[in-house]
Amino acid sequence: MRINHPKDFPESLRGGIVAIGNFDGVHRGHQAVLQTAVKLAELAGVSATVLTFEPHPRTVFAPHAPVPRLTPAPCKAELIEHLGFNCVVEHKFDRDFASTNAIDFVEKTLMETLGASHVVTGYDFHFGKGREGSPQFLAANGERLGFATTIVQAFNDEGGSVVSSSRIRECLAQGEIAEANGLLGYAYRYSGVVQKGKQIGRTLNYPTANLMMPAESTLKHGIYAVRAKLADGTLHDGVASYGRRPTFDNGEALLETFIFDFEGDLYDQELTIYLYGWIRGEEKFGSVEALIEQMDKDSMEARAMLSALGPEQGLWPIVV
Repeated sequence: MRINHPKDFPESLRGGIVAIGNFDGVHRGHQAVLQTAVKLAELAGVSATVLTFEPHPRTVFAPHAPVPRLTPAPCKAELIEHLGFNCVVEHKFDRDFASTNAIDFVEKTLMETLGASHVVTGYDFHFGKGREGSPQFLAANGERLGFATTIVQAFNDEGGSVVSSSRIRECLAQGEIAEANGLLGYAYRYSGVVQKGKQIGRTLNYPTANLMMPAESTLKHGIYAVRAKLADGTLHDGVASYGRRPTFDNGEALLETFIFDFEGDLYDQELTIYLYGWIRGEEKFGSVEALIEQMDKDSMEARAMLSALGPEQGLWPIVV
């Protein structure tokens, strides 16, 4: 269940566990918070709800430099549902809400509206006007108001470094998709509606399904081994290029996916592309023949990368 305003929160879910945070990426660090909340809800026999904020607060305060989202709201909600939550409340974040006092947020949103019996958040979550509300502030006022608080400490990867959204964005910018996926705990993906392009791929015997990614995306231009989920739910292996097609028009950046062994019309359909491996950077070729020769090699490498994967590997976080 996705709710855009706390006032629409159903009475049947009151009294449950509430996990609070932005959770952009729903990465392994976020999953430590979220799975803690789900386990507490299961033990208590109550509902589990996520309270998050849309759009990303940093984008509201700096609209000229929007945050490159790892998981737009629909994707974030889908991942959170997979982790076992009953509801996601996507509270509108604007300057009026940002001016709310921390104590008002606790008393009105968490207690009066959501009826939280237990709140779970990360060690670095701050809220309220001037970021005056800290996890410790939350715990102290929870004790006063009658709800428990669990603060989840930083989650470190196998190398001892903290997993963070900014770190994953940097991995994507460097084309380090395997590392990004390792930090996310699932395959990085992007969903969109297939657009009609210039159909250059058809003339090369490589017809592609084209998606327009946000201008602020940090994903490095290059060639990737991917899987595509079609509107009917079927998964297909493929190879994708993200970039500006320097051999032809050097135009607007597109995510162009060639789906192996597939024939059909995908225009105007919803498509999700899961990225599994980096193959090479984008480059300009001296001839169409040289480009086709390289595309043949890219396809072979993508097939080899994907052949080692399980049928649904990386689609969802591993629930522990």
